[in-house]
Amino acid sequence: MIHTVGPVWAGGNSGESQLLASCYKNSLALAEKNGVTSIAFPSISTGIYGYPIERAATIAVNTVNNYLKQGSSLKEIIFCCFSEEDYQVYKKALAI
Repeated sequence: MIHTVGPVWAGGNSGESQLLASCYKNSLALAEKNGVTSIAFPSISTGIYGYPIERAATIAVNTVNNYLKQGSSLKEIIFCCFSEEDYQVYKKALAI
């Protein structure tokens, strides 16, 4: 199991975007290092930590896409959504 703790939203001017992207990058790298080929992510920091879902989804999708473009052994990456609203936001971020 890989666990990451995302940043608490503090208005967007405290490096939250970089911290959130780092959560995804470090988790992906750790998964590869351990021979994992499939990983699932919840919508990190969007619950009690208050990160706006639209911003978080964009960061998640862009970070994962950029990571994969560099070459990766990962075969499957899943974004787990806790509500229909979250699903729609991720669907838009993924442009599907």
